Amino acid sequence: MKKLFFFLFLSLSAGMLFTSCDKDDDMDQKSIVELAKGNTELSILVDALTRADLVTTLNGDGPFTVLAPTNAAFNALLATLGANSLDDVPVDVLKNILLNHVISGDVRSSALTTGYVSTLAEGPDNSPVSLYVDVTSGVKFNNSATVTTPDVEATNGVVHIIDAVITIPTIVNHALNNPNFSTLVAALTRSDLGVDYVTLLSGDGPFTVFAPTNDAFAALLTELGANSLNDIPANTLNAVLQYHVVAGANVRSGQLTDGQQVTTYQGGTFTVNLGDGAGITDGQGRLTNIIAVDVQGSNGVVHAIDRVILP
Repeated sequence: MKKLFFFLFLSLSAGMLFTSCDKDDDMDQKSIVELAKGNTELSILVDALTRADLVTTLNGDGPFTVLAPTNAAFNALLATLGANSLDDVPVDVLKNILLNHVISGDVRSSALTTGYVSTLAEGPDNSPVSLYVDVTSGVKFNNSATVTTPDVEATNGVVHIIDAVITIPTIVNHALNNPNFSTLVAALTRSDLGVDYVTLLSGDGPFTVFAPTNDAFAALLTELGANSLNDIPANTLNAVLQYHVVAGANVRSGQLTDGQQVTTYQGGTFTVNLGDGAGITDGQGRLTNIIAVDVQGSNGVVHAIDRVILP
């Protein structure tokens, strides 16, 4: 009888111990906003979330992945904007910038791969803004913000602390952020073209850009027997670049239809082909594949293609 009582006592004690530990663990867990409030280096982020009325959102069930800029990151942004404080930033602008740091779902650093993810920020037609992730050396977003502290667990998601604020990218920013578009950037910025494409494609738009990759440009140079972009006459390069731009529309992949005729900024047209994957038939009758879609910016959208299309 004494032995039975002893074992019952041990069992009850162990149950109380584990229950107590579970309660302590629950008390230690915090929401994303509570984590930010508990970190002195994130105090400006907390102020920003409060001003933009996003505290309730990020205290919700989620799950969310939040890229959390430090105070130093926010101070650097304010200096760049010529602002003295967050109060100098319009609330709607601040809110969209903050939402550009929020990804739906619980995405740990080990699950990130080089490529694009969508944020909760909104571009034209309420389209979700894209974020370029580069994991070739650590984790970097939009070629500007590096993760300094990854995988801070919260009850409603995960926080990655970063060293820069990620502003909403334009089409030009997207081209600059992705090294696979470096030849396109070189083409757009060639000094003898007589057109300031950076200023043009940084404007309000909206624009839809079909962006050839570096490999696409390399294939074109081989096809033309040219050593570099400098071997292509300025008027020819202008016509080719403008043939990749649709002005006045933010055309996402879901809006493309088979056989659709698309009028370009250059004035010519090409045909959309959806019969066997997504592709384009250009003015030379050549088929080009669309290999990445819906890279959304503040003033338009980019679709990557594997060949330079010709008018």
